[in-house]
Amino acid sequence: MNVIEVSHLTKYYGKARGIDDISFQVNEGEIFGFIGPNGAGKSTTIRLLLALIHPTAGSAAIFGKDCIRFGPEIRQEIGYLPSEVFYYDRMKVIDLLKYSASFYPKDSTARMHELAGIMELELNRRIEDLSYGNRKKVGIVQGLLHRPKLLLLDEPTSGLDPLMQRKFFQLIQDENRCGVTVFFSSHILGEVQRLCNRVAIIKEGKIIETADIRTLQKNNYKKVQLMGAKIDPSGFDLPGVSHLEHEDGAVRFFFKGDINVIMQKISSITVSDATIEEPTLEEIFIHYYE
Repeated sequence: MNVIEVSHLTKYYGKARGIDDISFQVNEGEIFGFIGPNGAGKSTTIRLLLALIHPTAGSAAIFGKDCIRFGPEIRQEIGYLPSEVFYYDRMKVIDLLKYSASFYPKDSTARMHELAGIMELELNRRIEDLSYGNRKKVGIVQGLLHRPKLLLLDEPTSGLDPLMQRKFFQLIQDENRCGVTVFFSSHILGEVQRLCNRVAIIKEGKIIETADIRTLQKNNYKKVQLMGAKIDPSGFDLPGVSHLEHEDGAVRFFFKGDINVIMQKISSITVSDATIEEPTLEEIFIHYYE
């Protein structure tokens, strides 16, 4: 079953582009990455899914229900962590979380304390006394305390130190193992590569690729490095070769096509070492943005 169905979704702010004719599906129980730089349309998409804004055209459904028509009902089963968190400064953390929990019919008290312990969040401090990172922890606890079926995470780790990021990733993976579907928006590609089953790459408001991470890497460029004192880099100026570099006796390039072409070329010259590997998601991403 598809938890999220987006069809030709478009949002313009006057003449300014938000997103333009995007379509994708998120399967039940998966961690789906939504990657692109700031301004690509990631937050606009999430706000449309939450019915915080309305589309110019197209549609979106969550749990098989239209996001606009059934917004309040759908949001009962969604946990949302925005990229920026803003709260009532004079409130204590525990009062704010109790207030958030009051919007849901289930008793979330035990879960709230459990999550606060995991994230090392001090419940009796005032919001105004918290650092940005600790405010982000409040948002994480707030988004998870009612045990949602779907998590919408918008740049969730900004402000968290590396130790807290690790705990956060573990928490999200634990939730996913319990059946929670996760929509993870980020411009930090290592996070997406670590967590997600599939990714959609968004560029200037349009989705330019959707694939599982392994397919995205295997069907893309190979990263080749050759070592040797007498390698002529011009010999590798071939169809499918890009980003050709020659430095300190090393020739490096990306190649897309029949790998046998490159293997035959390598076998015809003298090299001291050769490496052919899959590119990282970041390198794939840079290719799409060039």
